[in-house]
Amino acid sequence: MDDLTGFQRDLLYVIAGADRPSGQDVKDEIEQYYTNEINHGRLYPNLDTIVTKELVEKGQLDRRTNYYALTEDGEQAITDRQEWKAQYID
Repeated sequence: MDDLTGFQRDLLYVIAGADRPSGQDVKDEIEQYYTNEINHGRLYPNLDTIVTKELVEKGQLDRRTNYYALTEDGEQAITDRQEWKAQYID
């Protein structure tokens, strides 16, 4: 996870907290945290990056809608990150 941007880590956390969210679901959720609107040109390339890194799997809900779900590697990356952060923040 050390090679992800902060935005990519945030996407990973949003996906972890949802049940197979669509890209639009991820966008809606992450916009609640970020002060600026997240456009598709920012969202989908970053989702593709975490899919390529095999932290997230991408599947198809229907012909127009994809879903995203954590892989085992993604779950482990979040666990490792949380343990690392716990050393510094209680």
